[in-house]
Amino acid sequence: MDRIEQYRVFLQVAELGSFIQAARVLKLPRATVSAAVQKLEADVGTRLLHRTTRKVSLTADGSQLLERARRVLLDIDDIDQLFQTHQQHVLGRLSVDAPSRIARRLIIPALPDLLRRYPGLQLCLGSTDRAINPIEEGVDCVIRFGTPESSSLVVKPLGQVLLVNCASPGYLAEWGVPEHPDDLEDGHLCIGYAPTLGGQELPWEYVLEGVEQSRALPSQVVVNNAENYIASCCAGLGLIQVPLFDVRHLLEAGVLVEVMPAYRAAPMTVSVLYPDRRQRSRRLGMFIEWFATLIEPFLAR
Repeated sequence: MDRIEQYRVFLQVAELGSFIQAARVLKLPRATVSAAVQKLEADVGTRLLHRTTRKVSLTADGSQLLERARRVLLDIDDIDQLFQTHQQHVLGRLSVDAPSRIARRLIIPALPDLLRRYPGLQLCLGSTDRAINPIEEGVDCVIRFGTPESSSLVVKPLGQVLLVNCASPGYLAEWGVPEHPDDLEDGHLCIGYAPTLGGQELPWEYVLEGVEQSRALPSQVVVNNAENYIASCCAGLGLIQVPLFDVRHLLEAGVLVEVMPAYRAAPMTVSVLYPDRRQRSRRLGMFIEWFATLIEPFLAR
């Protein structure tokens, strides 16, 4: 293993604080990871990591080397792509994790065009609805809704995703068309949504005269994922609130109808998050710009 690869291994161990996790992310045997760090320490002539049975932490010398190694690896990435000025010369692997709905409704349908433009790109797409740390999972970036909690990542907000209130024509024929949030008290049902079954259902939210408000509505069906949420609405079981990109095709086909358009929930922030050490990757920059064009039609103006 050459010095550059030793730097990559050291960087992963330092960021994850674990030889085992670094080996999993790098897809290398743990012994190989340990040997690479030991060889690097021998070559530079100092101990870089404190090792205990519970965790790994940086020494003072290790902290200095970590920052320089980051810069070296970024410079190498820049050199690799220095003369790739033509769009077809964006080469290599890019790993992305996105909510399953974004992957299915936006990213995958647009991939044929992207890969025609960048035939040297290999996109590895994961789909999870839980919050993950891209450093721990070994991915280049993640796409997420809401306000990110982690301060160790670069956050690139792309805008505010519009949410719409929807019902099926059959439901509206039976229960009437609500025009104001107060109408929801007249026997209307919502589809309950709880992140975990048996957990607290999310309230019905709306903006009234510039103020965000919420109220609890009765439900006969409670689900814990977006696909079942939308399917339940299509079946006439109640009202839902969802991002516009989730249901635009259903609204255009008349399968669902938007109600109370003047009383939508507040838009949700959508962001791309990535480790600081990848901030100058051209592949990543290209992907963020490309995804921004996909999500733009569904953002609040």
